[in-house]
Amino acid sequence: MAGGEGTRLRPMTANQPKPLLPVINRPIMEHVLRLLRRHGLTETVVTVQFLAALIRTYFGDGDELGMNLHYATEEMPLGTAGSVKNAADKLRDDRFLVISGDALTDIDLTDMIRFHRESGALVTIGLKRVPNPLEFGIVIVDEQGRVQRFLEKPTWGQVFSDTVNTGIYVMEPEVLDEVATGEAVDWSSDVFPRLLERGAPLYGYVAEGYWEDVGTHESYLKAQSDALSGRVKIDIDAFEMSPGVWRAEGAYVDDEAVLKGPLYIGDYAKVEAGAELREYTVLGSNVVVREGAFLHRAVVHDNVYIGPSANLRGCVIGKNTDVMTGARIEESAVVGDECVIEAEAYVSSGVKIYPFKTVEAGAMVNTSVIWESRGQRTLFGPRGVSGLVNVEITPELCVRLASAYATTLKKGASVVTSRDSSRAARALKRAVISALNAGAIDVLDLEAAPLPVARFHTARTAAVGGIALRTTAGDPQSVDIVFMDADGADLSPADQRKLERVSARQEFRRAFPGEIAELSFPARAVDDYAQELLRCVDMSGVRETGMKVVVDCAGGTSSLVLPSLLGRVGVDVLTVNSRLDDASPTETLAERRRDLQRLSELVSSARAAFGVRFDPVGERIALVDEKGQLINDERALLVVLDLVAAERCRGRVALPVTTTRVAEQVCRFHGVQVVWTATSVDALTAAARGDDMIFAGDGRGGFIVPEFGHTVDGLAAFLRLLGLVARTRLSLSRIGARIPEAKMLKRTVPTPWAAKGAVMRSVIEAAEGYFIDTTDGVRVVTEDGGWALVLPDPSDAVTHLWAESHDMDSAQSLMDHWAAVVERAAGR
Repeated sequence: MAGGEGTRLRPMTANQPKPLLPVINRPIMEHVLRLLRRHGLTETVVTVQFLAALIRTYFGDGDELGMNLHYATEEMPLGTAGSVKNAADKLRDDRFLVISGDALTDIDLTDMIRFHRESGALVTIGLKRVPNPLEFGIVIVDEQGRVQRFLEKPTWGQVFSDTVNTGIYVMEPEVLDEVATGEAVDWSSDVFPRLLERGAPLYGYVAEGYWEDVGTHESYLKAQSDALSGRVKIDIDAFEMSPGVWRAEGAYVDDEAVLKGPLYIGDYAKVEAGAELREYTVLGSNVVVREGAFLHRAVVHDNVYIGPSANLRGCVIGKNTDVMTGARIEESAVVGDECVIEAEAYVSSGVKIYPFKTVEAGAMVNTSVIWESRGQRTLFGPRGVSGLVNVEITPELCVRLASAYATTLKKGASVVTSRDSSRAARALKRAVISALNAGAIDVLDLEAAPLPVARFHTARTAAVGGIALRTTAGDPQSVDIVFMDADGADLSPADQRKLERVSARQEFRRAFPGEIAELSFPARAVDDYAQELLRCVDMSGVRETGMKVVVDCAGGTSSLVLPSLLGRVGVDVLTVNSRLDDASPTETLAERRRDLQRLSELVSSARAAFGVRFDPVGERIALVDEKGQLINDERALLVVLDLVAAERCRGRVALPVTTTRVAEQVCRFHGVQVVWTATSVDALTAAARGDDMIFAGDGRGGFIVPEFGHTVDGLAAFLRLLGLVARTRLSLSRIGARIPEAKMLKRTVPTPWAAKGAVMRSVIEAAEGYFIDTTDGVRVVTEDGGWALVLPDPSDAVTHLWAESHDMDSAQSLMDHWAAVVERAAGR
């Protein structure tokens, strides 16, 4: 019987049937077939259903085993009896034996058949005494072996024997008449009780040999160790090079390798000098174990690479998997087929990595990777903690992260929570709030609110931090969890690492029942934000100009604030997409382009001063000039910078190092100083807190208005732009016309994680003799003022390059040169 799915053994059985799982480098079913052959049972019918083609392909007609195999395929699962009935046409001639293809045993089948024949039984059930019978069917027999009672998978209160059903039966052909055709029928729960009630001769044979139902990961590892220890008699196709150390054909073991048996080394495996293999380790065929690797009770399937200094204990590694340098895989962990465990990664005890996954270099994985495409090195990316809803970002993850965040704060502290308009964010925020309250943290829930309002409320109240959930920009299937500090800014890298450490250890603080915290809903959060914004931002001259603007709220939460803001400003506003859209909380790139085109048409036809489109959380803006021309994000940064610098004529502005140096020309013309920052949002907000800071922008539609706050705020940027345009009486197109065009290029080069360090070293070496700036990445400045920036991506296996010069040909030449340096170092 070889039709089961083996769900408890996943991910080992995620893409192969349970009978093909190897025990000492041979499928369990092959051990069973060899047992049958030793007892003279060579005519065999194999019932198959789950991934049946793999079993038929592996065993064929059985000729290599000296047997004659036939196959009976089930279109749907028919149960233990139904599957045998499905093969009835080959079983009618004589008594037959039923045995599981996924249980390891050496029971004396010849003696069991003798017992059956001498007792005159209709059915003889193979029985075995086990210490824990809860997972099996219990059977009681009398002194002659006749069955008296059955009970399937009892509780401890129902246990009346330690003798369990092994699923091995000897049967007379007429028992098949008791099984309905084409229906799901089970021997133990359906057929045997009915026969027992009728008084049919059912007997139990208590076997003395070895039997292990390989149904769990623990029993799978136990079967391997029992085989190596000789507790079960199976054929080991290898040479015993020393007591308990088995080496198969073609295997190479260096004399300097350390071997402590019992263990098994498969065909053509290679164990290098300095590697250490300890007790109960099993290596499949073509496995490579590099120097310094340590394996103890590890079961490694075929074609696996174990890198230098890797450490494997009590785990299972699926076939065609690579475990790279210094990776560590702990007790009871299971890694599926064709995975990559990158350098220095750590897979914690009990974790299951499903097939075709990658665990990134340095990642600490303490929860199973099932649907996710990878196990990440760090939780935090450029947008906070991001991932697919209910795949990577689940309620369980939200509870764990919020519990870790609560653990880093003092009991009784307050945290602000908010979300965008999406249903996913609403559901996940509830999990966050529950975990915070359970961790003795009071929650001030703003419900659906623009992210700038959440940041403002966090900074201006007694809250010590905040958590906002929003749909990932451009990806409706994903969500971001944004953690904020007491100033409403994103957590610093140091605080992110602290949160990650607590989450990884899962050492969460739990409140005593009397310390469970409160949940409250601030009543005037939006009004307070609007009032303070209008107080801080200079809006003089706006009402007098009678300006008209077009505003696209993108179906997001900015529509909750704009009415109270614009009603007090005194401008004529045409608003579109101003209702909350919980079904489409973000837009795809195509939808964004479509809406921007519509905004352009509305601005042009309405003869508006300009148009603005907010992102769905009100944090970033896109601009359209009075002619209906879209101003790209990098150009918009220069336009707004020119307006601010022209009005102030002093002070400093903060810009990321990836910004065109045209910005420096604009600032120099107006007597304003540039402070260059790293590209992270945290670096920009930190710089915006400095003295004499009048402006900051990231070149991606994000602007900081320092007189109001130190975080990116699309609503504040819009109001400030209104005031600047009103007072200068200049259109955005005229401002753009007086700013030189940038001659800048950008490129992305795929770079393996393990090569990133070598890439940056190569860039530094190649830049010898040039001026080098290492504010973020490596920026190389040429003698004519051109520059190239090489910056490894913090969350993806790529390296970004920028190049700028006085003309496009020179910029292209710079880009090609440094891209070649990166590609050579990355091994491309």
